[in-house]
Amino acid sequence: MKTQLKLALAAATMTALLAGCATGGGGYYGGQQQPYPNNQYPQGQNPPQQQGGMNRTQKGALIGALAGVAAGLLSGDDATERRQRALIGAGVGGLAGGAIGNYQDRQERALRDRMAGTGVDVVRQGDNITLNMPSNITFAFNSANLDPQFYGVLDNVASTLTEYNQTIVEVAGHTDSIGTDAVNQRLSEQRAASVGNYLMSKGLVRDRFILTGAGKTRPIASNDTDAGRAQNRRVEITLVPVRS
Repeated sequence: MKTQLKLALAAATMTALLAGCATGGGGYYGGQQQPYPNNQYPQGQNPPQQQGGMNRTQKGALIGALAGVAAGLLSGDDATERRQRALIGAGVGGLAGGAIGNYQDRQERALRDRMAGTGVDVVRQGDNITLNMPSNITFAFNSANLDPQFYGVLDNVASTLTEYNQTIVEVAGHTDSIGTDAVNQRLSEQRAASVGNYLMSKGLVRDRFILTGAGKTRPIASNDTDAGRAQNRRVEITLVPVRS
C-alpha cells in the first residue's frame, strides 16, 4: 500500500497547487468580489497584485516535477502481490536479490533497442520499467481502437515479454481533461483493455496482466495546450519483476 499512499499524496498535492491557478486577488477591494468602480483606485494606491495564481509555464513545471511520482505502477502493491502469487503457483520462478536488477537491466536494454524510433518512451524506476505510449501512435482521438500502424510496436513488446516472462505487466490507460470524469474513466479502461488484449493474443499468460484506467487523474503535462493534452492521452505498460 506504500505505492498507493505515495501516489495519492502526490495527486492531492498537485490538485491543491493547481487549484491556486483559479484564484486571483487583482482589482478587488477589501477581499470582496467587486473591483473599484472603473478601476479608479484611491490616490497613491496601485492596483493590488494578483495572489495565488500560476502562469502556464509554472503550471507545466509543477506537473513535470510531480510526473515522476505519478507515473508508473497504478494498481498498487496488493494487485501486484496477487499476480505474483498466482504466477509462482503456476510454476513461474521468482527472482531474488541482485538477480532482479540484472534481469531488468537486460530487459530494459532489449526494450530500448526495439522501441528506438517508435515514439515509445522507456522509463526505468527502480526495478520497474514503464513504456509510455502516447496517443499519436496508439489511438485516434476519443477512440479505443488500436491504430493498425501500432501493431508492429506491440508485436515487439510482446516478443520481449515472451523472452522475459518473469514480470507482471500492468497496462494503464490515461486521458486528457476534456470530457466528463465518467467518460474519461471508461475510455481509459477501454484503451488499456485494447492494448492488453492484443498482447495476450500473442500467447502471453493472462495471469501476468493487470488492466486498469486512471481517466484524467494522472496528467504528465499541462492540459492547457493541444501538445500537453496529447501527452496525457496515453497508455503506460509497467513491468514489475516477480519476486521469490
